[in-house]
Amino acid sequence: MDTASLAHTQWNCKYHIVFAPKYRRQVIYNKIKSDIGKILRTLCEYKKVEIIEANACPDHIHMLVSIPPMISVSSFMGYLKGKSSLMIFDRHANLKYKHGNRHFWCRGYYVDTVGRNKKAIEQHIRKQLQENIAADQMTLKEYIDPYTGEPVEKNKKK
Repeated sequence: MDTASLAHTQWNCKYHIVFAPKYRRQVIYNKIKSDIGKILRTLCEYKKVEIIEANACPDHIHMLVSIPPMISVSSFMGYLKGKSSLMIFDRHANLKYKHGNRHFWCRGYYVDTVGRNKKAIEQHIRKQLQENIAADQMTLKEYIDPYTGEPVEKNKKK
C-alpha cells in the first residue's frame, strides 16, 4: 500500500504543489534548473518529505510530494520557498541584482490533495513540460522571413 507509518499513526498524505518564481520570470533554465532541483531535494530530505514526481518548467515548478501529517502544507511551503531562495541566491550571486531583496519565489502557491488519482497526477507532471513547449511553439513569431531571410517589419500588413 501507499501508507506510511509513525509510532501510532498510519498516513497517506500526498499533495500536488505548483509554485513559480516572482513575476513568472523564466529563470529556471539549464544550470539553474539542476541547482534548484538539488536544493529542493535536499530541503525535502531534511523534513523527511518524499518527492514522488517533480518537474521544473521554465516559469514554474510542479511537485507531487508525500508530507508527513505532523507538518502542515503551509509551514512546509514557507520553509521550502524561504530556504531555497536563500540557497539559490547564495549559489547564484548574480541573481541578487536582477531579483533584489532575496525574493525569488512569488507569494502564493497551488496545492491539491491527491487522494486516489496519484497515477493521473504523476502523468500530468511528466507531460507538463512537453505541453508547455508545444504551446510556446504555437505562439512563436517569426522575426525573419523564412523565404527571403530579411527581417519582418512589425507593422507590415500582409
